[in-house]
Amino acid sequence: MKDSAFTIFIIFGIIWFAMGIVGVIALFKADGKEIKVGKIGLVVAIPIILPIVLTLAYAAFRGTF
Repeated sequence: MKDSAFTIFIIFGIIWFAMGIVGVIALFKADGKEIKVGKIGLVVAIPIILPIVLTLAYAAFRGTF
């Protein structure tokens, strides 16, 4: 029963993360700007996304979900 609370927490976190991405895309599209990721965008995005992906992959392979 303890794992179900953790699973719900992770699901809500993923939903909020997705809503944030959609919100940023909507703001860029509202200004009529083209959405493109440059070198600086990758320098900012990779250190944010990589630990999240590695942590979820580790938890999935270890079987903690």
